[in-house]
Order: sequence, then structure tokens, then C-alpha cells
Amino acid sequence: MPRVKRGTVRRAGRKKLSKLTKGYFLNKSKLYKFMKEAADRAGRFAYRDRRRRKRDFRRLWIIRIGAGARLHDLTYSQFIHGLKKLGVALDRKVLAEMAVRDAAAFGELAGKVKTALQT
Repeated sequence: MPRVKRGTVRRAGRKKLSKLTKGYFLNKSKLYKFMKEAADRAGRFAYRDRRRRKRDFRRLWIIRIGAGARLHDLTYSQFIHGLKKLGVALDRKVLAEMAVRDAAAFGELAGKVKTALQT
């Protein structure tokens, strides 16, 4: 078999890896073996956390909506049930923003939900 010298290909691969791990602490940004391990680990965390972020934001929105609803003597589940009954198609992200930034509009919505639940 012919001898393969991988000069530029190898250098390009390592250069790409060192660019990924730039700023990492000690050997993780300097030695190839440790750069590879650090980049793999970072990639696994990034992959996992892209999915996790969606869960975390949904949890945050639910907490904010629940807090806003409790100010108007409703629980989160009662509030969401009332919205469904009214046919209001606002998602949790928008409702959470309303609860935080526009308390008056959220209060008005909560009032409508209360009347819908009583009937």
C-alpha cells in the first residue's frame, strides 16, 4: 500500500478543533487529545440543552401565568380551562408576557375567565 501523508488535512482538522475549543481552560485548548474530549463533551451538552431550553421556558411561562392568575383568585389550571372555554387562542409565551408587562390587560382577561367559569 502507498504511504499516506496527511499534512494539510490533519492540520485543517486540528485547526478546526482548536477554533472550537478556543478559550477553554489549560490543556483543553492546547493539546489535541484534550481538545477533542472537551469539544465532544461541549457538543453533547449543547445538543441536550437545545431540547432542554424548550422545557425550561415552558416551565417559566407556566409559573408566570400561575402567579398572575393567583393575583386574581384563580389557579393556573382554572385560568387555562377558562381560556379554552372562551376560545381564546393565546399561547403560554404571550400570556406570560402579558402577566409580566401588561398586568391591566391580563387582569381584564382574568375577569372574563372568571365570568366564563361561573356560567
